[in-house]
Amino acid sequence: MRNHPWVVYVEALINVRIDKARNAPSKGASAVEWVIITAIIAGVALGLATLIRTLVQNQQTEIQNSFTGGGGGGGGGGGQNDR
Repeated sequence: MRNHPWVVYVEALINVRIDKARNAPSKGASAVEWVIITAIIAGVALGLATLIRTLVQNQQTEIQNSFTGGGGGGGGGGGQNDR
């Protein structure tokens, strides 16, 4: 999971923010706050993306099972059109 592109991106983003916070002495407190806010937002976004992905995969599985699960299906028709 650590090699997942989103995790790598979030880790790099946080590291950049931390580096900026360490190198800006006059804005240290403000930069630390931004790092924390960014980390929280990134965590929430990653959690939502994971949740959405799981829901989509579950729905996909249900749809696939409905096609392969049998049931004789439609058919029908075959007669003349009555008008």
